[in-house]
Amino acid sequence: MLSYSRQVSQTSTLSKIVRAVRPTEKRPVSMTTSTPASASGCSHSRSTTAASRSTSRSGSPSATTPVAAHPVPNASGIPGVVEYVTTGWPQGSHNGPAAQALAHDHVTGPVTYSVTPPVGGQHNAAWMNCGIYDKPVPSDRAVHNLEHGAVWITYRPSLPQSEVNQLRAFVRKQALVSSAEGAPSRYMDLTPYPGLSSPVVISSWGFQLKVSSPTDPRLQQFVNTFRASPKYSPEYGGAYTGGVGTPLQK
Repeated sequence: MLSYSRQVSQTSTLSKIVRAVRPTEKRPVSMTTSTPASASGCSHSRSTTAASRSTSRSGSPSATTPVAAHPVPNASGIPGVVEYVTTGWPQGSHNGPAAQALAHDHVTGPVTYSVTPPVGGQHNAAWMNCGIYDKPVPSDRAVHNLEHGAVWITYRPSLPQSEVNQLRAFVRKQALVSSAEGAPSRYMDLTPYPGLSSPVVISSWGFQLKVSSPTDPRLQQFVNTFRASPKYSPEYGGAYTGGVGTPLQK
């Protein structure tokens, strides 16, 4: 029989051998912090940039998220506008399929929208820097801009350059709007968008208008009504700088 001191010595040696051959265990480190939802329903910190925000309000998985927008009678007073259900936000009981309202959740994966271009719904946690782009942009980021009160003008990539220039001039002539979260902005995006059913489409959160010409007077009516609007913008005053993307011109 081994003495007690010899048993302890053998046990200690065995323990060292086991630790030497066992892979080092790494504990998972959480990179996401949650903050309480504000009165507007937004759960991200207003003092941080888009790149540093939480990637999801609801912890949504990265699977494709389908978004359905449900049309209702147009009450905007602008002929041709298609209006979609937004009633009830930010109350959780009315924000979603039960009331058919456009949801506001942040998701990490791709989103499939039922309206082209989209007019709201789940979107990426990072918004775009506003301005004029000469290439298509991710719809899930543009939708985040709509939530902050942006107006998004899209056009067919085949639109004649002369008409693209007219749209760019239209955006540039709009006055800057003060923001509660950053530098003043025009709260407008202009981008090409493949697959449009009309040469030009202008969208805001829950509203959309299709036109055939950059000189259609309803474009200015749409901007005057919906851009950075306390009535129509779910997160009125939200940042439009400090996001992602490099526009040709802000």
